[in-house]
Amino acid sequence: MEHFYSNGKLLLTGEYFVLDGAKVLAVPTTCGQDLVVEAIKEPKLVWNSFTNEGECWLEAIFDLPKLRLSSAAFDANEDGGKDTIAENLKKILLEARKLNPSFLNSKKGVVVKTNLTFPKNWGLGTSSTLINNIANWAKVNPYKLLSATFGGSGYDIACAQNNSSILYRINDSEPIIEKVEFNPSFNDQLYFVYLNKKQNSREGIERYKKLKGTLTSEINQISELSEAFLTCENLPDFERLMKEHEQIVSKTIRLKPVQEQLFSDYFGQTKSLGAWGGDFILATGNEDTPNYFNQKGFKTVILYKDLIL
Repeated sequence: MEHFYSNGKLLLTGEYFVLDGAKVLAVPTTCGQDLVVEAIKEPKLVWNSFTNEGECWLEAIFDLPKLRLSSAAFDANEDGGKDTIAENLKKILLEARKLNPSFLNSKKGVVVKTNLTFPKNWGLGTSSTLINNIANWAKVNPYKLLSATFGGSGYDIACAQNNSSILYRINDSEPIIEKVEFNPSFNDQLYFVYLNKKQNSREGIERYKKLKGTLTSEINQISELSEAFLTCENLPDFERLMKEHEQIVSKTIRLKPVQEQLFSDYFGQTKSLGAWGGDFILATGNEDTPNYFNQKGFKTVILYKDLIL
């Protein structure tokens, strides 16, 4: 039996701009996804993916060594249906084989089980943890596997592999990762709030690419803000940095910051994380923060220290 595990992720700074070389601050989460592999005698790959509540949301069977999909079952249609999900999985496995031709290229069968430890609609890295686990199983470069499949900056792969906060940037298509300690003295006044919907990152990225223009100064500003986030020593300054970051992104993608859209009467400061419009936001606040967001209909409010490694 083989066992692989990858951390989930949150991008605190540099959403969108990370694609163009900005230095960003990212944090791995206490939850993630594992992948367990067991050998069987039949020349098949039997794949089962489970939610954090133990429900099987994807079952697929592939014939080996051709990796031909012979059957698939999926519990819902909102992700495009069982065929799309299973075909995406097949593509990942075939791309892994391109990187390592011996991967799953025999008649030795396996049963694979993946288990999420967070709700898969939270946007904490269902795809990136899967890519990293499969890459480790196949003994291939996870960044190359990501590039050949879902694409993206790769910061989420870096979080999957590291148990500390990181400063991350792309230089000449290569990831540059610096392990850092981000444990602000005011972390008991930082909250993550789930906005009740999973945002499509690809749509957000397309909007950014369409509207961004030339961004040399903005990329430098975001990089400087990432460093400032890391070294900030008090909450008022941190809130100022959050607001400044929101204004830069807002101007670039021509959308109002989440505080203007939804929380104009909030007593603290909020900041979108990742693609704007869904998933989690970061909020400063106090013991009244959960009640404020709960009354607005947002029931998932988590203290920073309870979600971040």
